[in-house]
Amino acid sequence: MATDTPAAPPPRSPGPAPGRDPAITLVDVVKDYGGARDGAAVRGVNLTIGQGEFFSLLGPSGCGKTTTLRMIAGFEEPTGGQILLHGRDVVGVPPNKRDINLVFQSYALFPHLSVADNVAFGLRRRRVPKDEVHDRVDRMLHTVELADKADRRPRQLSGGQQQRVALARALVNRPRALLLDEPLGALDLKLRQSMQLELKRIQREVGITFVYVTHDQAEALTMSDRIAVLNGGLVEQVGSPREVYERPATAFVAGFIGTSNVLSGRLATAGPDTGTLDLGDGQRVTLPLPDGATAGSPVELTVRPEKITLTATPPTGHASRVRGTVEEVVYLGTSSSYTVRTAAGAEMTVFQPNDGTATVTPGRGDTVWLSWATAHSYPLAPAPSAAPLPAPGPDSDAALIPR
Repeated sequence: MATDTPAAPPPRSPGPAPGRDPAITLVDVVKDYGGARDGAAVRGVNLTIGQGEFFSLLGPSGCGKTTTLRMIAGFEEPTGGQILLHGRDVVGVPPNKRDINLVFQSYALFPHLSVADNVAFGLRRRRVPKDEVHDRVDRMLHTVELADKADRRPRQLSGGQQQRVALARALVNRPRALLLDEPLGALDLKLRQSMQLELKRIQREVGITFVYVTHDQAEALTMSDRIAVLNGGLVEQVGSPREVYERPATAFVAGFIGTSNVLSGRLATAGPDTGTLDLGDGQRVTLPLPDGATAGSPVELTVRPEKITLTATPPTGHASRVRGTVEEVVYLGTSSSYTVRTAAGAEMTVFQPNDGTATVTPGRGDTVWLSWATAHSYPLAPAPSAAPLPAPGPDSDAALIPR
């Protein structure tokens, strides 16, 4: 059942990782395309991205991640708030004065130029000396492992190689930050997975701040130092890949990243550190006590499918245990997925490895017990609410921008 907990205020982003100075800071950034609440694409975003960090903006289509990236780049102006690049407010500063580059999903390479000339294009426009152009292009082509293809035309390269040329062209200008808008979206699955590792390697070698937009959870988990999960123009959680997966802050984050089981109810007991949902007939769920919760408080929690143990009889040793009936079994190769309908009517998913360690391999219709440790019950916070939208100024052109 749903809780009656009020919405939380939009969270402030934690600072960059230890040892990293802030490179990009967003303070209460709003983008309103229509002057009305339903026209706000970004509704009070606060982020701090560290120098040299690989930072991902993750969320579904329409959540505001690309709009946020375009505001950092200067292609969109915020309705309200500040955007700081290395401490300097750049709201109103044109894109070519921001010392950042943007890489799109489309490669936009010049078909009539060689790989080397494509990479050198920006340097030559800036009238960089010829010898320096040659040295910088050569070093960058070695970084992206395309030095042996310097004389080829883009049409002679694979999709992944073309993407690396686009990346080299952006990096050779030595920007202080590189923004990437779903750059791997046009690649097939195997090539995309390979390029994820390549991108991370390149970022680590050049040491430049990367801000990466994606809707692919696995992609963000694979490459990122930290991830901001966006939903409806708001940031619901910022953390390392392990933090957002292992300890999702809200029900949306739990459901969007990986597979998760979300349970809700009221606390039957509340001790100093843990609380209990009493489901009757020997069934219960224990969880770390949320801040301020007492007996009778509504709570919502999540447990990941791989944290759950299946047994045919009531388990011992685990504080949480729930009885149910297996409705579906799916073989996934390294594991099997079980869909279990609990006695209370909730649907839960359980992943069990196919490595011979399972104590039971139930079939459809079998009664099973699900159990897990208290530490694997993660209390969920309410979804954040939006900050009030600023009133448009007399010179605002918000009403002229199509939704």
